[in-house]
Amino acid sequence: MPRVDNEKFYTSAINMHGVTPKGVNWNSKNSQEIRFKMILQMLPFNLKEFSIVDAGCGFGDFYTYALKKKKEFTYIGIDALSDMYSIASEKTGCEILVADICTEDIPKASYYVCSGAMNTLERFETHLFIRKCYEASKKGFIFNILHGDKKSQTYNYFTTAQIHEIANDLKVKKVILRDDYLDADITVGFFK
Repeated sequence: MPRVDNEKFYTSAINMHGVTPKGVNWNSKNSQEIRFKMILQMLPFNLKEFSIVDAGCGFGDFYTYALKKKKEFTYIGIDALSDMYSIASEKTGCEILVADICTEDIPKASYYVCSGAMNTLERFETHLFIRKCYEASKKGFIFNILHGDKKSQTYNYFTTAQIHEIANDLKVKKVILRDDYLDADITVGFFK
């Protein structure tokens, strides 16, 4: 079970803040875009020949951010909540799937990305989510997650050592870590 009821967690945020970064529980548009920027920096510069699956896509904001940065690629979003599916489908015009990444089959893609969607999962679920996305990717999985050893009833924090343990378990060939952009956040690249 997730640490929180995700449907209530996100539905209440949407009701309070609408289709905005705060509507998917980001602190601000700026912090959301900084995380997207970190993910884009770990992807190849030219993305035209690649497919990217956005795991826990929310409103599809990663895709719209990447388009503003003149990045073109085949995009598929996955989210467990039907509200996100409806909004992301309309906003992006791309294929959006409703699926629980931990329990359902997910499509293959060149890269998987995830920005913040694992922050409310339990440890086991986070590990499983990372495993499934990494295995479904042909080139790698890039994600950001809360960083540190803080204990929280709501959020899930990982230390650098714990991230390396997961990489070792998955036999990741190349790991890139960036934690120099926001407090208590890290962007991780697991590459094949």
